[in-house]
Amino acid sequence: MPRRDPFREIEELFDRMNRELQDISGGLGVKPGVDAGIKVDVAEDDEAVTVTADVPGFDREDIDVAVEDDVLTIAAEHEEETEEEGEEGEEETYHRRERRRRSASRRIRLPAAVEEADATAEYANGVLTITLPKVGPEDAEGHSIDVE
Repeated sequence: MPRRDPFREIEELFDRMNRELQDISGGLGVKPGVDAGIKVDVAEDDEAVTVTADVPGFDREDIDVAVEDDVLTIAAEHEEETEEEGEEGEEETYHRRERRRRSASRRIRLPAAVEEADATAEYANGVLTITLPKVGPEDAEGHSIDVE
């Protein structure tokens, strides 16, 4: 008779729960397998739309920001692996090795048309601030074409 492994059973339970949550989050517009834990504030004034996002625990290089068709996408992914060596400089034999990988993403429909090329982003102390200048009234009307 096989021996029970309670840790394996717990891992299977967590895997099952994660799959269920991914199925649910997929219907909410959240990318499956990605934590939707990025909290944002969206503010608008006459000149720009400003999005402030909490992205703690990530480095600047781990964060991708894109805007397309007035939808802002913030994605962050971080992977770390620890190496340990034996006392005499030889690597240990691992029977289990935990790797840490975190990812989060968020898509936000912007409340106004913005100049995508002029957007700026700053990241400090776990807070990402994105400033998106609004399209001016002359740009919103389009380009006039003379009819000959």
